[in-house]
Amino acid sequence: MKSKPLSYLPNSLRMALLIALLVGLLIAALAWIQVEQERSADLEEMDRRAYVIAHQMVYSIRTALQLPDKEAAVALGSALEGYRRLVGLAVYRPDGRLIAAGKGVSDFTDTVQKIATQALESSKDLVEIQQVADAHIHVLASLIRSPQGQTEGVLVVVHDLLQLDERATSRLYQISFWLGLIVLLLLILVVAGAWAFYDRPLNRLAEWMQQVRTGDIAAAPPTELSITRLANESDRLATSLRTARLAQQTQARAVMHATNAWTRDRLRAHVVDCLRGGQLLVVSNREPYMHELRDGKPHLITPAGGLVTALDPVLQACGGVWVAHGSGEADRRMVDAKGRLAVPPDDPTYTLRRVWLSREEEQGYYYGFANEGLWPLCHLAHERPTFRAGDWEHYVRANRRFAEAALEEAGSGPAVVLVQDYQMALVPRFLKEVRPDLAVGIFWHIPWPNPEAFRICPWGPDLLRGMLGADLIGFHLQQHCNNFLDTVDRMIEARLDWDHFAAELQGHASRVRPFPISVESWDERHALTGDALLQHIADLRERYELEDARIAVGVDRIDYTKGLAERFRAVARFFERCPQYRERFTFVQLGAPSRTHIPRYRNYINELEALADEINWRFQTERWKPIHFLIGHHEGATVHAFLSMAEIGIVSSLHDGMNLVAKEFVAAKPNLEGILILSEFAGAARELSDALIINPYDTEQFAEAIRRALEMAPEERRERMRRMLRQIEENNIYRWAANFLADLTAAPIPAAPTQETV
Repeated sequence: MKSKPLSYLPNSLRMALLIALLVGLLIAALAWIQVEQERSADLEEMDRRAYVIAHQMVYSIRTALQLPDKEAAVALGSALEGYRRLVGLAVYRPDGRLIAAGKGVSDFTDTVQKIATQALESSKDLVEIQQVADAHIHVLASLIRSPQGQTEGVLVVVHDLLQLDERATSRLYQISFWLGLIVLLLLILVVAGAWAFYDRPLNRLAEWMQQVRTGDIAAAPPTELSITRLANESDRLATSLRTARLAQQTQARAVMHATNAWTRDRLRAHVVDCLRGGQLLVVSNREPYMHELRDGKPHLITPAGGLVTALDPVLQACGGVWVAHGSGEADRRMVDAKGRLAVPPDDPTYTLRRVWLSREEEQGYYYGFANEGLWPLCHLAHERPTFRAGDWEHYVRANRRFAEAALEEAGSGPAVVLVQDYQMALVPRFLKEVRPDLAVGIFWHIPWPNPEAFRICPWGPDLLRGMLGADLIGFHLQQHCNNFLDTVDRMIEARLDWDHFAAELQGHASRVRPFPISVESWDERHALTGDALLQHIADLRERYELEDARIAVGVDRIDYTKGLAERFRAVARFFERCPQYRERFTFVQLGAPSRTHIPRYRNYINELEALADEINWRFQTERWKPIHFLIGHHEGATVHAFLSMAEIGIVSSLHDGMNLVAKEFVAAKPNLEGILILSEFAGAARELSDALIINPYDTEQFAEAIRRALEMAPEERRERMRRMLRQIEENNIYRWAANFLADLTAAPIPAAPTQETV
């Protein structure tokens, strides 16, 4: 008679077998640990006993070693015998010559000689466990030293471990017997219990569900279970309900799509509901609009970077105050007495409040701790973080300064504060200490590393406590949320709620959520369109002699995390593999200088310029060069024109929280003519899976992606771009802001303080 497969066994028996197996493995593991612990204790006792014997014999051996070899052997003859449970003893001169040995040592002469020589060469005592033929021995080589510390010889003490091995084996057999007995009894109990409380009631529940499905009137549902029959009846019941559920989902989807497009107007109405009469404040180091002196006059600049790209449209849509670092004399000239400026300059919709720092404070807080410490720590991109106590002190003071400015702008009324990025980690706590009624959220725009990496920061616990002052902590990816909570768990005393992804510190709960950030469309930025855009593209092609070339473009701050050197090398490798594209294809890199006060960044710019020059020297002709490296702060119109003209957008970050350039390139392609090459280490790769995903460290793969992009069929290009464009249109910056604010303001906010708080 054939045995039935495991799946046909009664549920009670399967459960019993599983539990018995798990318990048996657990007990076996505990038994093994117990036996090993006992054996370790026995070996420690063996070590101690060997040292005691060696200590007892030091004087007699030192005395004997003063004699010639034969007389020394005679003097030691009786001293080397008489110890119980001992294989034997042996004495050697400093040159390794054997002077005397007990009878039992003769079976292990080579092993003992070797260990004695090793002890003499290393000038320290050695303890070894050796297997020699059928014997298992414990060997101590103890140096004999003169009162002046000179080595006069070595004593080798050899014990037999047979008794220890036999005792361990016997103990293991005993535990195994009791283990088997316990597992057998457990199996019987589980089978009986499962049948009485599981299998039999389950069958009755399945019968009742059958009656319900067929329309029969059932008395009362039995509280019983049966996996097999319940599964079958549940499937039939689900089938009967599926039509109604699908109809409901279809209707819900239709409603969602009817209002799926998030616009400035829709966000503005949404924010009014979220704020409930309060105002919106953004706190960041980077300002959305800055000024620099040109010919003695302030000139407006829109800084590069994802933070400004993401949040400026939100403030333009909703109004409020943006608190940021004022960076120079030109910035000072443009503000009022309280550091305020209405922006955007052409159509003001919100207020920019500039905070002033001394040169020393800026150097320590921003260039020091934030960008020589936290930035490389979080990006894991081959740059050693640097932490200095002075930089940390400036970081604390600067964060307090920004918090004080935000509190001043908030006044005494309700407000929602969005703290931005790694430069402001302490601001949430400083805000809550004074105004616990504020709704405070912090969004971390860069990756969060694993706990083992983050713990090297000397002030990591203080940073975590600062961030946990926020009601909501946002990251780009769920992985970064996981890493953050793991870090909190490892480094500070906080209660974690993994079911709701929250951490509670000193009675205050902080929720941790992923919010993949995005961009607005170029049309909403009032970018050039139509003939004006075409003319700007034509002008750029003429200026840089690009009239006949197919274009790939990169737009980045010049930072070692962006993979620019890897990008240049991939372009060079592409021309080596595909020389037919010389004079037909050009790569343009727009590079915005950043953090040039830090030597590593200055050196990196020089390295990139040298690399671009070397590649151009290898491949260029009289009328063409393969790489145009355009260093400077480029206006939005210029960035848009290059993204629009390029067939290929390249984002090769070595480690990036999101990288909005990838989304900006897609947004610049409403005609669907283009393809994106995207690093797998950028957060955007999670959403833009129709890009050509590459490992930027793999030069061959990178070069092949360029070739594939140039030779891809137009139909495939358009289909890939269509799906990516739909993704960023449906999940734009307004939806990101709406989700973050909705989640932040959904939590109950405590009442305003009634007394002065320090």
